[in-house]
Amino acid sequence: MTAHPDGRRTPGPHHSDLLTIGQLADRSGLAASALRYYESLGLIHATRTAGGQRRYTRSTLRRIAFVRAAQRVGLSLDEAKVALDRLPERPAPNRAEWDRVAESWQDRIDEQIAELQRLKAKLTGCIGCGCLSLSRCALYNAADRAGEAGPGARYLLAPEQEGAPEPDGGSVPDGGPDPDGGPDPDGGPDPDGGAEPPPPAAGPCGTRRNGP
Repeated sequence: MTAHPDGRRTPGPHHSDLLTIGQLADRSGLAASALRYYESLGLIHATRTAGGQRRYTRSTLRRIAFVRAAQRVGLSLDEAKVALDRLPERPAPNRAEWDRVAESWQDRIDEQIAELQRLKAKLTGCIGCGCLSLSRCALYNAADRAGEAGPGARYLLAPEQEGAPEPDGGSVPDGGPDPDGGPDPDGGPDPDGGAEPPPPAAGPCGTRRNGP
C-alpha cells in the first residue's frame, strides 16, 4: 500500500518495499543473471524505474524460494511456473493461496518419490541402459532387448508406462555362466576384468585344489 498526505492509501508497493536486483540477489542467494533468467521465464516479475532499472517487490523472495524448493524435489522450472501462475501478483499471495499451490505438487512429488525408490532398488542390477558392459547384462538384457522399447534406461521407467519392458529376473540357465564373475555366454573374456583364469585342477579324489 502507498500512503498519501491526506491519509488515503492506494494499492501497490511502497518504495521501501521494493528491492533492486542487487538486493534481491543478496537476499535470495541467486546471481543477478539467474534472476534475469527467472524473469525471462515469467517466474518472477519486475517493475522499472524512470531510468529503466528493475525493482522487485519483497514478496518476490517467496516466489524464488518456491522455485528453488520445486527444483530440489525434482520439479522442472516449467512445472514451477504452472503453479506460480495460479497466484495473484497484487496483492501479495496470502498463506491460504500458497497452501493451495503447494497442495498441487503432491501428486508430482509422490511420482518423484516412487521413481527414486525404483532407482534405489534397481541401480545395483541391470537397469536396461543398453551399455552391455557387465556380464550380467548379457542375461538380463540379452541383445539389448530393452532398447526395442525405446531410448533410455528402460527398466527404471515406471512399470505402467507403455513400452517399459520387465527384466528377465536374472535367472541363470542350467549350466550357464555366473552373471557376477563367470565368462560371458559367448565364451569371450569377462568385460569387467579381462580373461577369466582357468578353474583349479581336480585332485585325485575329485576335489578341487588351488595349487598347481
